[in-house]
Parts: sequence; structure tokens; C-alpha cells
Amino acid sequence: MNWLRPLSQFWPPMLNAAVLTVVLGLLGGCAGAAVGAGAMAGIATLEERSLATIAHDIATANKIRINLVNAGEEYVINVGIEVYEGRVLLTGYLPSEEMRAETIRLIWKVSGVKDVFNELLIGETNIKGLTRDSWITAQLTSKILLDKKILAINYSIESVGSTVYLIGLAQNQAELDRVVAHARSIRYVRNVISYIRIKKAPA
Repeated sequence: MNWLRPLSQFWPPMLNAAVLTVVLGLLGGCAGAAVGAGAMAGIATLEERSLATIAHDIATANKIRINLVNAGEEYVINVGIEVYEGRVLLTGYLPSEEMRAETIRLIWKVSGVKDVFNELLIGETNIKGLTRDSWITAQLTSKILLDKKILAINYSIESVGSTVYLIGLAQNQAELDRVVAHARSIRYVRNVISYIRIKKAPA
């Protein structure tokens, strides 16, 4: 687990909890259950999703990954999976249209999936493209974390082929507009596609 230590230097405390929760969810077992619950409780106090919803989304994402791994390693090696409130965002590359269709079919077999946003591309990526996309995601993550008018914990970001994909929850349209503006200001970004839900105003 030493690899978590250098990573934590670049993440603020609230995101350390999020990273830890995801890692523990992937590891599974008694240790993950014991420590992961505390980490998730910390996240629930910072973002809009309830503790139960966070746990359900993590479990849903893990079930999706298991289904895809069982179908074959090539189904997950270049595929990004984000789950927010039961809504699944798929990004990345697959070799064929048949595999993309099978991926969607396997995801809908997972209980708890409410919607699937299919942004999978047909083709192959390369080291240069992956490096650039990772850089874009890091730049946008940094920008929204430093923007005090954005509740960054509510946003998940994926970058593929210089397109930024967003899923999560915005406090209002103005906040979402700020996130999109930050994304568009980053070098190499060609497009921004949002699946962000706008938080409903109190009655």
C-alpha cells in the first residue's frame, strides 16, 4: 500500500477519503469493510450523495467491472467507469462495435443501474493520447479544487481523446458553467460533454 502515500501528497484531505474508499471497495474483504465505512462517512459529510448512495454506487461500479472482466480483459483495459446516483458513464476505447454493444448489455444486467451514458469509442489509444488525457484531467481537477465557488467533491472527470466528460451534481447552473469554463480553458481540450445533474432548489 506504499503507493498510496505519494498520491496523498497531491490530494486534499477530503479527496484522500474518497480515494481510500474506492481502493478499499476494490480490495474487498473484512479490512475493506471495517475501514471503508469510516472513510465513506467522511465523504458523506462533504458531498451531496448520502452514505447509502455512495456505498451503492461503489458496489455498482465494482459489479460492472467484475462482469466486464469475466467477459474478457479487453473489455476493461481501456474503459473508464464512473457511477453517480446509479447513472453510469462509460468512456474509453474498445476494438469493435460488437464489443461496445456487449459491454452495454452486461452493464444493464447489474442491479441498481438507472441509466447508461455510452461514450465508448471504437479504436485504439496510444501512450501520447493517454498522457495528454491524464494531464487534462489533472489540470481540471486542480482548477475546480482551487475555485471556492465550486463544490469539487461532487464532480467526476474523465478525459478521452481530448474530450472532457463530466458526471455528478452541480449546486446550480452557474457552478456548472464555471466548471465547463475551466475545462475549456485548458490546452488541448476539444470538447466538453456534461452529464451533470443540477441540484433542485429547496421548496
